[in-house]
Amino acid sequence: MENMFGIDYAKPEVVLIQETGIGVAESAARTCYDSFYSSENDAIKNIETNMPDKNMCNEINDIEDSQLLGELAWTYFHHSILEHANLSFLIRGTSRGVLQEHARHRIQAISVRSTRYTMSSVINAFVASFGDKEFFIQKVLGFNMFVTSNEEYNRIEIGAMFDKLTYQEHKQDNFYEISVAKSSLAFVEKFKDNSQKLFDTLQGGKKKRNVGDAFKHIISDNVKVDMVVTFNLRSLKNYFNLRDNGAAFFQIRWLAQEMMRVTPKKYLDLIIKQK
Repeated sequence: MENMFGIDYAKPEVVLIQETGIGVAESAARTCYDSFYSSENDAIKNIETNMPDKNMCNEINDIEDSQLLGELAWTYFHHSILEHANLSFLIRGTSRGVLQEHARHRIQAISVRSTRYTMSSVINAFVASFGDKEFFIQKVLGFNMFVTSNEEYNRIEIGAMFDKLTYQEHKQDNFYEISVAKSSLAFVEKFKDNSQKLFDTLQGGKKKRNVGDAFKHIISDNVKVDMVVTFNLRSLKNYFNLRDNGAAFFQIRWLAQEMMRVTPKKYLDLIIKQK
C-alpha cells in the first residue's frame, strides 16, 4: 500500500505467464549474418548444417545467454532482432487510468477485463437497494473494486455511483429491463421488502448480457482492471524506458516496476542498461 497525494493506493500484482526465450532472437540475428557456426550455443551452431527438429527447437528455446545478442543490443544497437522474443504478463489490480496509458504503447497484445460483462454485481446491488444508499455502499465496498484503499474515499466514489444510477433510474422508464436478466425481473417485485434476499437471488441468477453497455458512465479511472499483455522484447525495452521513470504516471510506474521484477535476467540484460 502506498500513499500518494494523501490517498492510499494498492499496487498491482504481476506474474510472467509465458516467455519465448532468447534463442529464436539469436537464430534470427545469425540468419542475417550467416554466422551460426560462431555461436557459443551448440543448438544454434547446429543450424548451420541441420534444419531444427523438435528437440533442437526445445534446446534453442532453453538458451540462457547469447554473446551476439548482447553485442547487437549494446554495441551496434541492432534492436530489431529483439522483436523475436515475446513475454506475456498477467496483471491484476491496476487501474483504468493505467489502461489508458497502456494504450499509447502501440506494439503490444492486450486483453482486458471487460466492463460490458463484469458489472452485474454492482448493478444488482443498486437494484436490490431500493434507494438505500448505505446498503449499496456496503455491498460495493465488499467488491474491492478500487485501487484506492481508503474506505472514507471509496465511500465517496461509491456514493457518486449510486447518485448516477439513481439519476438514470428516474430518467429511464425500462431501467429494470436493462439492469437484470429477463428471468430475474419477477424477483424485483417479489423481494421488494428484502434487499439482501433480492441481492442474493440476483447474484445467483442469470447475468444480464452486456449489462455494462448502459452503465459504463458510473465508474471512474479508479476502478481496478485485470489484463494480460504481451510485448516483444524491443517494445518492452521502450515500455520500461518510458514508464520506469520519475516523469511517468505513478500507477503505471509501479506496474512497470512489477513487470520488471518478474522479467528474467536474460531479457533484462538485453534491454536495461546496468548501472
